[in-house]
Amino acid sequence: MKTQKGMSAETAYRLFIYVALITLAISIIIPVAWVFLASVKQNSEFYGSPWALPKGFYFQNFIDAFQKANMGTYMLNSVIVTALALLILLVIALPAAYVLARYTFRGSHFMNGLFKAGLFINVNYIVVPIFLLLLDGDNFLRGQFGDGFLLDNIFILAVVYASTALPFTIYLLSSYFQTLPSTYEEAALVDGAGYFKTMFKIMIPMARPSIIAVILFNFLAFWNEYIIALTLIPGPNKTLPVGLMNLMAAQKSAANYGQMYAGMVLVMLPTLILYIIVQKKLTQGMTLGGLKD
Repeated sequence: MKTQKGMSAETAYRLFIYVALITLAISIIIPVAWVFLASVKQNSEFYGSPWALPKGFYFQNFIDAFQKANMGTYMLNSVIVTALALLILLVIALPAAYVLARYTFRGSHFMNGLFKAGLFINVNYIVVPIFLLLLDGDNFLRGQFGDGFLLDNIFILAVVYASTALPFTIYLLSSYFQTLPSTYEEAALVDGAGYFKTMFKIMIPMARPSIIAVILFNFLAFWNEYIIALTLIPGPNKTLPVGLMNLMAAQKSAANYGQMYAGMVLVMLPTLILYIIVQKKLTQGMTLGGLKD
């Protein structure tokens, strides 16, 4: 089948896809590159053309962002919260996903349905009930022990992050585990391996591509999360996105744009580096496992 101009439908479709992908890539690359270039400009350069290249590399913006704007402390808090949340999530989700995918027991279908239902819950809509629950817990602890620790605690924030990410993580991992052949488990059983040894020594290593995909997706979610961190951490132990918003508000009034864009780079850089490192494994994890019921 050909169009009136002699171009085949398949060629026209491919051309459309290429143009659409190139347009999408440009729309993403240009803003990111602009932020990186703006982060090394001096303040006087922002009053000219916004698209002008920097006259030099003014790395003092990053030093000021770390020291004066306290972005170094905020970054450390984000690293701790993200690492703890990922650790808690994987410790709980990996065994749960494996059991739900490979075994049938009383209540297994109900639990699978419960986790799938959790996929449709937007965490931002329940952040206020979570806050009130933790506030009541703190009030109870103050009445019993004189002090509470549930609010303004980065460990509790990590637990909340891990809990809210469980439905998606278990669904993705269990879908991958379902695609693995049962012959590996049968061979392990013949060799005398128990359930735990089979899971940790054989099945979980085989699910590495899916685990990497889960780590990347949840890392991006935890690292860039703002609303829950703003609500549950009212004190000085802020994470990087909350600190960045405070920095943006402060530097806009002070007309110190270099520090503001340097703070943005600090937020974006770890995610870009992580994606570049694991992009091949991410693609493998999303294509090999598939998503099936």
